[in-house]
Amino acid sequence: MKPIFTNDWADILHPEMQKPYYLELRRKLADEYRSHTVYPDMYRIFSAFHLTSFADTRVVILGQDPYHGPNQAHGLSFSVQPGRHVPPSLENIYRELHDDLDCPPVRHGFLEHWAKQGVLLLNHVLTVRKGLAASHQGLGWEMFTNAAIAAINERETPTVFILWGRSAQEKGSFIDESRHLVIKSAHPSPRSVDRGFFGSRPFSRTNDFLRAKGLPEIDWCLPAVVEALKEEGETKT
Repeated sequence: MKPIFTNDWADILHPEMQKPYYLELRRKLADEYRSHTVYPDMYRIFSAFHLTSFADTRVVILGQDPYHGPNQAHGLSFSVQPGRHVPPSLENIYRELHDDLDCPPVRHGFLEHWAKQGVLLLNHVLTVRKGLAASHQGLGWEMFTNAAIAAINERETPTVFILWGRSAQEKGSFIDESRHLVIKSAHPSPRSVDRGFFGSRPFSRTNDFLRAKGLPEIDWCLPAVVEALKEEGETKT
């Protein structure tokens, strides 16, 4: 297997890719991509890790699985490709961002600006079949992303984990809250957003923590205009 990661995630994730569960996952994914439409494009499955190195990770925002509509998912949780309609959950995130930090609203859903600053936009499961939410749960991605989160948790560097919704909070059950900040609230989905997401102030709380630890804050305000998404030429799974 050709190396997939060219940054410091390689030392952590390449060994995971030699384990029996991942080899079986890879086999299943090959069948899925051959037989069905699967998102994101296979070259963008690992975009979160490519854009946010292990050493640079200061914040983790954990999602469930990729968007399952055409031309949306591109490997970053909650983010959609330029030119696509902003999904409802992300609209709610933007509303909270405006209320929290007074960031002006934008008309796109492209979150690469966050990723390049050290916000690991990670999904629990990294692929999904078209039109079938959660269709790739149980294939093995959960073990893979658990390994990534566990590695971040074990660092001495203080990190913020933003866990929206019950499933994300369950996945973060092993995070050491004596060293890291864990921000929990309801998921921003329209079905649950009024159960504590609005008013939770995750963005300012994150920056307060980072500043107190002597770490650079995140510029959460997104640029009004983004360039078209470029092909990344990443190695296939």
